[in-house]
Amino acid sequence: MMFSSCRDLDKKGTHTQLEQAKMNKELLSGIVRVNFEGTFDDKTMNLYVLKNKNGVEAAFSNYGQRLVSLMVPDKNGKMEDIVLGYSSLDKYQKGNGGYFGATIGRYGNRIAKGKFEIDGITYDLAQNNNGNHLHGGLKGFESVVWDVDSVTQNSIRFKRTSPDMEEGYPGNLNVTVEYTLNDDNELRIEYYAITDKKTHVNLTHHSFFNLKGEGEGTVNDHIMQINSSCITAVDEGLIPTGVLMPVANTPFDFNSPKTIQSGLDIAHEQLTIGRGFDHNFVLDQDKKNEEGLYVAAKVKEPKSGRVMEVFTNEPGVQFYGGNFLDGKTIGKNRGNYEFRGALCLETQHFPDSPNQKNFPSTLLEPGQQYKSICVYRFSIE
Repeated sequence: MMFSSCRDLDKKGTHTQLEQAKMNKELLSGIVRVNFEGTFDDKTMNLYVLKNKNGVEAAFSNYGQRLVSLMVPDKNGKMEDIVLGYSSLDKYQKGNGGYFGATIGRYGNRIAKGKFEIDGITYDLAQNNNGNHLHGGLKGFESVVWDVDSVTQNSIRFKRTSPDMEEGYPGNLNVTVEYTLNDDNELRIEYYAITDKKTHVNLTHHSFFNLKGEGEGTVNDHIMQINSSCITAVDEGLIPTGVLMPVANTPFDFNSPKTIQSGLDIAHEQLTIGRGFDHNFVLDQDKKNEEGLYVAAKVKEPKSGRVMEVFTNEPGVQFYGGNFLDGKTIGKNRGNYEFRGALCLETQHFPDSPNQKNFPSTLLEPGQQYKSICVYRFSIE
């Protein structure tokens, strides 16, 4: 590691203890371990790095299970960090990109008016998004420190018990999430949960991807494919209306690969409501991979050749096109995260399922096990 000025040296011409610690603990991505160490809510926070034989590297914090760096090669073998985020925990806790790289729970996406009913009892949740409940509330899973149950060179397992009535949700919910980075360049996420009371659960992963590299412009030139015949149409609050809107002859038809921009170029009421793409796509369940997971999506960035495929056992995937990035957020490498400078593909059950009887249920009962799988596979074309 090299420093650009004498400010990085003490008066004796040697590195300060802090800078020496950073040198000793620096990662290939430029993320520094010491910036992710500390305590919060009396729990220790650390950084954990998974690597495979191909040099792909995924760095996680146990604060929110955040994927803070993901180094993936391009067609020339050049490694780039392709997920948005910050260079320190302090910035995650104070920044306006509150969900960068985090695990979301207890409920990913929105619940109308922050309410649902189970067995005649109404449960009130935080209304933290225009009168609705979003991503688990005021202090969701992204804002707590998780216990590390086990860690190896290519896998890490996080655990935590979300106590009864945390953020208004009933039941003590025991959650385990395991990440595995295999030699096929797949980042596999497996979620498990059990409860002692009936409750609603919908966990997801919220990385913001830019296959050019984080902070390298918009993703509108990325080529997208989503295996979906309809979306859950939304109202002005981005709450599903209950209507499954066919994507045929609309900007939402990504069954054949096309650029994101080509969809944005077509006027549509749903795009106006979402300020672009911010919708749950109902997955066609006749397309499966060798494991039997649904083939959800494929994204390609033409210049780098990087490709990301998404597989899941969930019935939906939320495609979010970075519509609320505004250029004010300064990322890891001091680049501005501009409007539509990233995309999210969040595998999930549908938004507001607790209040939509015709949607697949998110109710988890005692004696049942919640299991959700998401696989992000990286390759070159």
